[in-house]
Amino acid sequence: MEPYVHPMAIVEPGATVGEGTRVWAFVHVLDGARVGRECNLCDHVLIEGDVVVGDRVTVKSGVQLWAGVRLEDDVFVGPNATFVNDRFPRSKDYQKEIPRTFVKRGASIGANATILAGIVVGPGALVGAGAVVTQDVPANAIVTGNPARIAGYVSALEKAPLVSRSTQAPEALSVEGARLVHLPTFADMRGTLSVGEWGQELPFLPKRYFVVFDVPTKEVRGESAHLRLEQVIVCLRGSMAAVIDDGKAREELLLDNPSVGLYLPPMTWTSFYRYSKDALMLVLASEAYDASDYVRDYDEFLRRRRP
Repeated sequence: MEPYVHPMAIVEPGATVGEGTRVWAFVHVLDGARVGRECNLCDHVLIEGDVVVGDRVTVKSGVQLWAGVRLEDDVFVGPNATFVNDRFPRSKDYQKEIPRTFVKRGASIGANATILAGIVVGPGALVGAGAVVTQDVPANAIVTGNPARIAGYVSALEKAPLVSRSTQAPEALSVEGARLVHLPTFADMRGTLSVGEWGQELPFLPKRYFVVFDVPTKEVRGESAHLRLEQVIVCLRGSMAAVIDDGKAREELLLDNPSVGLYLPPMTWTSFYRYSKDALMLVLASEAYDASDYVRDYDEFLRRRRP
Protein backbone atom coordinates (compact mmCIF):
# COMPACT_ATOMS: atom_id res chain seq x y z
CA MET A 1 0.00 0.00 0.00
CA GLU A 2 1.40 3.38 -0.98
CA PRO A 3 2.08 5.88 1.81
CA TYR A 4 -0.44 8.66 2.28
CA VAL A 5 1.05 12.17 2.17
CA HIS A 6 -1.26 15.06 3.02
CA PRO A 7 -1.30 17.85 0.39
CA MET A 8 0.05 20.26 3.02
CA ALA A 9 2.97 18.00 3.95
CA ILE A 10 6.46 18.04 2.40
CA VAL A 11 8.41 14.86 1.73
CA GLU A 12 11.61 15.80 -0.05
CA PRO A 13 12.71 13.66 -3.02
CA GLY A 14 15.68 12.12 -1.20
CA ALA A 15 13.57 10.94 1.74
CA THR A 16 12.19 7.41 2.04
CA VAL A 17 8.70 6.72 3.41
CA GLY A 18 7.51 3.13 3.74
CA GLU A 19 4.30 1.46 2.64
CA GLY A 20 1.20 2.27 4.62
CA THR A 21 2.73 5.22 6.44
CA ARG A 22 0.50 8.28 6.91
CA VAL A 23 2.09 11.73 6.75
CA TRP A 24 -0.28 14.43 7.95
CA ALA A 25 -0.49 18.20 7.40
CA PHE A 26 2.54 20.44 7.90
CA VAL A 27 4.94 17.52 8.31
CA HIS A 28 8.36 18.08 6.74
CA VAL A 29 10.55 15.04 6.00
CA LEU A 30 13.97 16.16 4.80
CA ASP A 31 16.30 14.68 2.24
CA GLY A 32 18.08 11.59 3.60
CA ALA A 33 15.51 10.67 6.25
CA ARG A 34 14.22 7.10 6.32
CA VAL A 35 10.73 6.34 7.64
CA GLY A 36 9.50 2.76 7.85
CA ARG A 37 6.20 1.07 7.12
CA GLU A 38 2.81 1.72 8.72
CA CYS A 39 3.99 4.75 10.68
CA ASN A 40 1.82 7.68 11.72
CA LEU A 41 3.42 11.15 11.52
CA CYS A 42 0.98 13.66 13.00
CA ASP A 43 0.65 17.36 12.16
CA HIS A 44 3.67 19.66 12.59
CA VAL A 45 6.40 17.02 12.76
CA LEU A 46 9.89 17.77 11.41
CA ILE A 47 12.26 14.92 10.48
CA GLU A 48 15.81 15.87 9.49
CA GLY A 49 18.14 13.90 7.26
CA ASP A 50 20.20 11.23 9.03
CA VAL A 51 17.13 10.18 10.99
CA VAL A 52 15.93 6.58 10.86
CA VAL A 53 12.38 5.68 11.92
CA GLY A 54 11.40 2.01 12.10
CA ASP A 55 8.11 0.32 11.30
CA ARG A 56 4.78 1.03 13.07
CA VAL A 57 6.13 4.11 14.82
CA THR A 58 3.79 6.87 16.02
CA VAL A 59 5.13 10.43 16.25
CA LYS A 60 2.58 12.86 17.66
CA SER A 61 2.25 16.56 16.86
CA GLY A 62 4.96 19.09 17.60
CA VAL A 63 7.93 16.69 17.58
CA GLN A 64 11.25 17.42 15.85
CA LEU A 65 13.54 14.51 15.09
CA TRP A 66 17.00 15.97 14.58
CA ALA A 67 19.91 14.33 12.79
CA GLY A 68 21.26 11.34 14.69
CA VAL A 69 17.94 10.15 16.15
CA ARG A 70 17.08 6.48 15.66
CA LEU A 71 13.60 5.21 16.50
CA GLU A 72 13.24 1.45 16.30
CA ASP A 73 10.06 -0.50 15.49
CA ASP A 74 6.84 0.12 17.47
CA VAL A 75 8.09 3.25 19.25
CA PHE A 76 5.62 5.90 20.45
CA VAL A 77 6.66 9.56 20.77
CA GLY A 78 4.15 11.79 22.53
CA PRO A 79 3.22 15.36 21.60
CA ASN A 80 5.93 18.01 21.90
CA ALA A 81 8.59 15.57 23.08
CA THR A 82 12.03 17.09 22.48
CA PHE A 83 15.18 15.39 21.22
CA VAL A 84 18.54 17.14 21.65
CA ASN A 85 21.46 16.28 19.35
CA ASP A 86 24.13 18.73 20.58
CA ARG A 87 25.55 18.42 24.10
CA PHE A 88 27.15 21.90 24.01
CA PRO A 89 25.09 24.01 21.58
CA ARG A 90 26.45 27.35 20.37
CA SER A 91 25.07 29.47 17.57
CA LYS A 92 27.03 28.93 14.33
CA ASP A 93 29.38 26.51 16.11
CA TYR A 94 28.68 23.14 14.48
CA GLN A 95 29.77 19.87 16.02
CA LYS A 96 32.08 17.66 13.97
CA GLU A 97 30.22 14.48 14.81
CA ILE A 98 26.53 14.21 15.74
CA PRO A 99 25.88 11.78 18.60
CA ARG A 100 23.39 8.98 18.03
CA THR A 101 20.25 8.85 20.16
CA PHE A 102 18.44 5.51 20.19
CA VAL A 103 14.89 4.75 21.24
CA LYS A 104 14.72 0.98 21.19
CA ARG A 105 11.82 -1.12 19.96
CA GLY A 106 8.54 -0.84 21.79
CA ALA A 107 9.59 2.09 23.98
CA SER A 108 7.30 5.07 24.62
CA ILE A 109 8.20 8.72 25.17
CA GLY A 110 5.59 10.78 27.02
CA ALA A 111 4.36 14.25 26.11
CA ASN A 112 6.83 17.10 26.66
CA ALA A 113 9.67 14.77 27.69
CA THR A 114 13.22 15.83 26.82
CA ILE A 115 15.82 13.30 25.64
CA LEU A 116 19.41 14.55 25.74
CA ALA A 117 21.95 13.78 23.01
CA GLY A 118 23.52 10.34 22.89
CA ILE A 119 20.95 8.69 25.17
CA VAL A 120 19.73 5.11 24.72
CA VAL A 121 16.15 4.44 25.80
CA GLY A 122 15.97 0.68 26.24
CA PRO A 123 13.44 -1.66 24.65
CA GLY A 124 9.99 -1.51 26.20
CA ALA A 125 10.90 1.43 28.43
CA LEU A 126 8.38 4.13 29.33
CA VAL A 127 9.47 7.77 29.72
CA GLY A 128 6.87 9.73 31.67
CA ALA A 129 5.38 13.02 30.54
CA GLY A 130 7.69 15.96 31.16
CA ALA A 131 10.66 13.80 32.18
CA VAL A 132 14.18 15.06 31.40
CA VAL A 133 16.30 12.06 30.45
CA THR A 134 19.99 12.65 31.16
CA GLN A 135 21.16 9.01 31.39
CA ASP A 136 20.47 5.81 29.49
CA VAL A 137 17.15 4.18 30.41
CA PRO A 138 17.25 0.42 31.09
CA ALA A 139 15.02 -2.00 29.23
CA ASN A 140 11.40 -1.94 30.44
CA ALA A 141 12.09 0.77 33.04
CA ILE A 142 9.54 3.49 33.85
CA VAL A 143 11.30 6.83 34.39
CA THR A 144 9.82 10.12 35.59
CA GLY A 145 10.95 13.51 36.85
CA ASN A 146 13.77 15.99 36.24
CA PRO A 147 16.30 14.48 36.06
CA ALA A 148 14.50 11.27 35.19
CA ARG A 149 14.76 8.47 37.75
CA ILE A 150 13.44 4.93 37.71
CA ALA A 151 9.99 4.80 39.28
CA GLY A 152 9.24 1.18 38.40
CA TYR A 153 9.31 -1.41 35.64
CA VAL A 154 6.76 -2.27 32.98
CA SER A 155 5.28 -5.65 33.81
CA ALA A 156 2.27 -7.83 33.28
CA LEU A 157 1.84 -7.43 37.04
CA GLU A 158 2.41 -3.67 37.09
CA LYS A 159 -1.03 -2.96 38.59
CA ALA A 160 -0.47 -5.34 41.48
CA PRO A 161 0.80 -3.86 44.77
CA LEU A 162 4.42 -4.53 45.69
CA VAL A 163 4.13 -6.66 48.83
CA SER A 164 6.63 -8.12 51.27
CA ARG A 165 7.92 -11.60 50.46
CA SER A 166 8.16 -12.75 54.09
CA THR A 167 6.66 -16.11 53.15
CA GLN A 168 7.14 -19.13 55.37
CA ALA A 169 7.14 -21.70 52.56
CA PRO A 170 8.80 -22.17 49.16
CA GLU A 171 6.98 -20.23 46.49
CA ALA A 172 7.20 -20.61 42.72
CA LEU A 173 7.21 -17.43 40.65
CA SER A 174 5.93 -16.60 37.19
CA VAL A 175 9.50 -16.28 35.88
CA GLU A 176 10.77 -19.64 34.66
CA GLY A 177 12.90 -21.48 37.21
CA ALA A 178 12.91 -18.68 39.81
CA ARG A 179 11.47 -19.31 43.26
CA LEU A 180 11.47 -18.10 46.83
CA VAL A 181 13.06 -20.33 49.45
CA HIS A 182 12.46 -20.30 53.20
CA LEU A 183 15.62 -20.00 55.29
CA PRO A 184 14.98 -21.39 58.79
CA THR A 185 15.16 -18.75 61.51
CA PHE A 186 15.79 -19.26 65.21
CA ALA A 187 15.30 -16.55 67.82
CA ASP A 188 15.89 -16.34 71.56
CA MET A 189 17.09 -13.75 74.06
CA ARG A 190 20.57 -13.83 72.50
CA GLY A 191 19.30 -12.70 69.10
CA THR A 192 18.11 -14.22 65.83
CA LEU A 193 19.89 -16.65 63.50
CA SER A 194 18.93 -17.52 59.92
CA VAL A 195 20.54 -20.51 58.20
CA GLY A 196 20.67 -22.21 54.80
CA GLU A 197 22.30 -25.56 53.97
CA TRP A 198 23.42 -26.98 50.66
CA GLY A 199 21.08 -29.76 49.52
CA GLN A 200 18.22 -28.38 51.56
CA GLU A 201 17.49 -24.66 51.31
CA LEU A 202 20.40 -23.98 48.93
CA PRO A 203 20.13 -25.80 45.57
CA PHE A 204 23.87 -25.48 44.89
CA LEU A 205 27.16 -25.39 46.80
CA PRO A 206 28.23 -21.73 46.86
CA LYS A 207 31.68 -20.94 45.48
CA ARG A 208 31.45 -17.21 46.03
CA TYR A 209 29.53 -14.62 47.95
CA PHE A 210 29.34 -10.86 47.84
CA VAL A 211 27.53 -8.21 49.82
CA VAL A 212 25.96 -5.00 48.49
CA PHE A 213 25.32 -2.05 50.82
CA ASP A 214 25.34 1.76 51.01
CA VAL A 215 23.57 1.99 47.64
CA PRO A 216 21.99 5.40 46.98
CA THR A 217 18.27 4.80 46.62
CA LYS A 218 18.24 6.26 43.09
CA GLU A 219 20.76 3.73 41.80
CA VAL A 220 19.96 0.49 39.97
CA ARG A 221 22.25 -2.54 40.18
CA GLY A 222 22.25 -5.74 38.18
CA GLU A 223 20.74 -5.13 34.75
CA SER A 224 22.26 -8.39 33.52
CA ALA A 225 21.83 -12.16 33.22
CA HIS A 226 24.25 -15.08 33.54
CA LEU A 227 24.86 -17.90 31.12
CA ARG A 228 25.69 -20.54 33.75
CA LEU A 229 25.62 -18.93 37.17
CA GLU A 230 22.94 -19.70 39.77
CA GLN A 231 22.31 -17.30 42.64
CA VAL A 232 20.41 -16.98 45.90
CA ILE A 233 19.68 -13.39 46.94
CA VAL A 234 18.93 -12.54 50.57
CA CYS A 235 18.13 -9.07 51.92
CA LEU A 236 19.76 -9.26 55.36
CA ARG A 237 18.70 -5.80 56.47
CA GLY A 238 16.31 -3.13 55.24
CA SER A 239 14.51 -3.67 51.94
CA MET A 240 15.02 -3.66 48.19
CA ALA A 241 13.05 -4.45 45.05
CA ALA A 242 14.09 -7.16 42.60
CA VAL A 243 12.81 -7.27 39.02
CA ILE A 244 13.28 -10.65 37.32
CA ASP A 245 12.58 -11.51 33.69
CA ASP A 246 12.81 -14.67 31.57
CA GLY A 247 12.03 -12.95 28.26
CA LYS A 248 8.31 -13.78 28.49
CA ALA A 249 7.25 -13.14 32.09
CA ARG A 250 8.47 -10.33 34.34
CA GLU A 251 7.90 -10.02 38.06
CA GLU A 252 8.83 -7.49 40.73
CA LEU A 253 9.37 -8.54 44.33
CA LEU A 254 10.00 -6.65 47.55
CA LEU A 255 12.70 -8.41 49.57
CA ASP A 256 12.74 -7.30 53.21
CA ASN A 257 13.22 -10.41 55.35
CA PRO A 258 16.46 -12.37 55.99
CA SER A 259 14.47 -15.59 56.28
CA VAL A 260 13.52 -15.45 52.58
CA GLY A 261 15.92 -16.12 49.72
CA LEU A 262 15.31 -15.51 46.02
CA TYR A 263 16.71 -18.31 43.85
CA LEU A 264 17.69 -17.27 40.31
CA PRO A 265 18.56 -19.90 37.68
CA PRO A 266 20.88 -19.13 34.73
CA MET A 267 19.58 -16.77 32.04
CA THR A 268 17.32 -14.72 34.30
CA TRP A 269 17.52 -10.98 33.60
CA THR A 270 17.72 -9.23 36.96
CA SER A 271 17.61 -5.64 38.24
CA PHE A 272 17.72 -4.38 41.82
CA TYR A 273 16.52 -0.95 42.92
CA ARG A 274 14.45 0.88 45.56
CA TYR A 275 17.07 0.21 48.21
CA SER A 276 16.26 1.46 51.69
CA LYS A 277 19.07 3.50 53.26
CA ASP A 278 20.04 0.58 55.50
CA ALA A 279 19.68 -2.17 52.86
CA LEU A 280 22.21 -5.00 53.04
CA MET A 281 22.06 -7.61 50.26
CA LEU A 282 23.84 -10.98 50.37
CA VAL A 283 24.40 -12.88 47.09
CA LEU A 284 25.43 -16.55 47.13
CA ALA A 285 26.81 -17.67 43.76
CA SER A 286 27.35 -21.13 42.32
CA GLU A 287 30.58 -20.18 40.50
CA ALA A 288 33.62 -17.98 40.88
CA TYR A 289 33.54 -14.63 39.13
CA ASP A 290 33.77 -14.89 35.33
CA ALA A 291 33.22 -11.75 33.25
CA SER A 292 32.43 -13.85 30.17
CA ASP A 293 29.44 -15.39 31.97
CA TYR A 294 27.57 -12.05 31.99
CA VAL A 295 24.97 -10.99 29.44
CA ARG A 296 24.69 -7.22 29.85
CA ASP A 297 22.59 -6.28 26.81
CA TYR A 298 18.85 -6.97 27.04
CA ASP A 299 18.44 -7.56 23.31
CA GLU A 300 21.23 -10.14 23.39
CA PHE A 301 19.54 -11.76 26.38
CA LEU A 302 16.29 -12.05 24.41
CA ARG A 303 18.11 -13.51 21.40
CA ARG A 304 19.68 -16.17 23.61
CA ARG A 305 16.38 -16.95 25.32
CA ARG A 306 14.54 -17.18 21.98
CA PRO A 307 16.93 -18.86 19.54
